[in-house]
Amino acid sequence: MGGGARELAGYLAALAGWVAALAAAVLPQWRQSSYAGDAIITAVGLHEGLWMSCAAQSTGQVQCRLHDSLLSLEVHIQTSRALMIISLLLGFFGIIVSVVGMKCTKVGEEDPVTKSRIAGAGGVLFILSGLCSLAAVSLYATQVTYEFFRESAIPINARYEFGSALFVGWGAASLSLLGGSLLCCSCPTKERRGQQYHRQTQPSTAREYV
Repeated sequence: MGGGARELAGYLAALAGWVAALAAAVLPQWRQSSYAGDAIITAVGLHEGLWMSCAAQSTGQVQCRLHDSLLSLEVHIQTSRALMIISLLLGFFGIIVSVVGMKCTKVGEEDPVTKSRIAGAGGVLFILSGLCSLAAVSLYATQVTYEFFRESAIPINARYEFGSALFVGWGAASLSLLGGSLLCCSCPTKERRGQQYHRQTQPSTAREYV
């Protein structure tokens, strides 16, 4: 895969990861009521996310309520919120920086070495964004797992298990890490910089001999 194609593939993967991370942060299905156990048919399905909790009736009606107070929330929810916000901010700056540094764009510097370095910086931002998303989702999933097996006195169908937003978050983190890694591969090494310098100086030397 050529350098330009690798950069484009990395940028598209990282962009898709950022959009998926945004969707995961907004979705209220970070954890949902469990359907395990004997009574698998319930009239109300409960969902909770970082910003709101929802109750889905069997008739199809959904009622959502925002979390009342920030300080009264559990620590893992506050931490996941902060990590997802940081992830989205890093990804947003990564999108802007990567556009400037990609070879297929005419924005910013014309020097290919400088543009490759800028694209590599955008890749680093995407990697940091993916790590923040991964940490937020994994922290929340760990807490859900801990509460599911800790509360032995509560029936299984009254506990909470993983919601769909967690899987979206894991996919978003994977895409961001993959895209950022591909963008970082475009950063020139010492050998490549030497080859480019030799190619730039060779025509002028030939003209001097003529």
